[in-house]
Amino acid sequence: MMNEVQFLTVEIGESVTLPYYPEGIRAGFPSPATDYEEESIDLNRELIRHREATFFARVKGDSMIDAGYMPGDLLVVDKSLDPKDGDVVVAYVDGGFTIKELDLSQRDKGIVWLVPHNEAYQRIKISEEQMGVIWGVVTYCIHKSFKK
Repeated sequence: MMNEVQFLTVEIGESVTLPYYPEGIRAGFPSPATDYEEESIDLNRELIRHREATFFARVKGDSMIDAGYMPGDLLVVDKSLDPKDGDVVVAYVDGGFTIKELDLSQRDKGIVWLVPHNEAYQRIKISEEQMGVIWGVVTYCIHKSFKK
């Protein structure tokens, strides 16, 4: 499925710091002896390395659902990174944007694959004959952990 990405405007203003617990939150039985020291974190500084080359997008469609990318998830995408084999990327192919895993195993033959993570979808072959552009590398996926 194409057009799986809805782009959003990046507006990075002043720093917004939120409470942060660097020791982590246990997923098992809590320890009363653990002393939690509260610090603060700025998500802009944490999630965005290259401000001018970063954009946000929202996942539409289900071709990457088996890799944990759900419809509605918020992606942080960095256009300045050099895409590597196995990266999840946003690509422009056949007139639409899509999010897929990048397979460079046949790059020496002039072929790049965009791999979905849902058996209902086929891999997309990008060769010298077919134009495709890697727009950026997904650096973070923010997934809502509850339903409305």
